Amino acid sequence: MPRSNRPRRPRGVGPESVDEETGLDRLMSSWRRTEFRRGREYTVQPISSASAQKEYVCPGCGGTVLPGTAHVVVWRADGVLGDEADLASRRHWHNHCWSIA
Repeated sequence: MPRSNRPRRPRGVGPESVDEETGLDRLMSSWRRTEFRRGREYTVQPISSASAQKEYVCPGCGGTVLPGTAHVVVWRADGVLGDEADLASRRHWHNHCWSIA
């Protein structure tokens, strides 16, 4: 039997039409949590290996967080300069480095 070249789903329903707000970013934001370390409050957001697309320097060990490596993004939740400044100073940590910090 010959194969059909017709698309199986209606137009506009594919992964390219998924809005960022309703996609993986929205799912990941629900995992965001607050942690307390050394008397300070931090917001911690896990990043899956599928979402990790850039290279970062881990402040815990000074090593590289490679693309495709699951890690966490951490920023202060109680900074005196406000939420925008705290978010701008966020850092990408290896999971292990953050857990022992």
